[in-house]
Amino acid sequence: MTNLTPSKIRTATLAQFKQEGKKFSCLTSYDFLTAGIFDEAGIEVILVGDSAADNALGYETTLPITVDEMIPFGRAVANAVARALVVVDMPFGSYEAGPDAALENAIKIMKQTGASSVKIEGGVRSQDQIAALTRAGIPVMAHIGFTPQSIHNLGGAKVQGRGAAAQQLLEDAQAVQDAGAYAVVLELVPKLLAEEITRMLTIPTIGIGAGNGTDGQILVWTDFAGLYPGKPRKFVKQYLSMRSELLEAARRYRSDVADGSFPADEHSHD
Repeated sequence: MTNLTPSKIRTATLAQFKQEGKKFSCLTSYDFLTAGIFDEAGIEVILVGDSAADNALGYETTLPITVDEMIPFGRAVANAVARALVVVDMPFGSYEAGPDAALENAIKIMKQTGASSVKIEGGVRSQDQIAALTRAGIPVMAHIGFTPQSIHNLGGAKVQGRGAAAQQLLEDAQAVQDAGAYAVVLELVPKLLAEEITRMLTIPTIGIGAGNGTDGQILVWTDFAGLYPGKPRKFVKQYLSMRSELLEAARRYRSDVADGSFPADEHSHD
């Protein structure tokens, strides 16, 4: 295994990581500042997720966000990043109508954000769209298992691929690889099944709620940093308690303004 650290992460870099058995990390970001921090930290992949819908825009699910809303988020992240691979989610409604619609929207996203790749949810059902994009020279990250854009059809955020349903997930994984995807996200998939898919595929797998046997891992940054309210989901490890820290800081600021201690002399101009 090589110890060389590439100066720029590309789709081929992830393939090399898989061949070498080197695991890699991914986080979401929707803005210039956090993307720059994650890039500086060495995070290999930064996903401009359609999770911006609920994390940045206040929608209840990811379904309402549009291509035009995704583009400023993607541009901000791409402008911040020097090394990481930047991937932009294709939102609900931007590819389901077929390969032509998918290609048109993917071209728009790539041209207007400066990202290096797009991500499409769905296995067998999305293979024609993935193939059309890859033929046009657009790298595609696939996403199977629990696909948030299908939350109503799936009956909520549930583990996918248990029991007899495992066969469909295996077929989905093979379909996206055959269509030309360079990597695939496995979300809410049983650990042993995720390991089987990882062994089966030649492209890297990226887990979220899929155990530690995948080639990479991804978390939504607001989950990882403890910014989102409420109890974290089972697969989330919180590396910060940012929400409680920001809340306390805001309370201290309000108190300082109210009692006149801010701004003090050192914060004032003569």
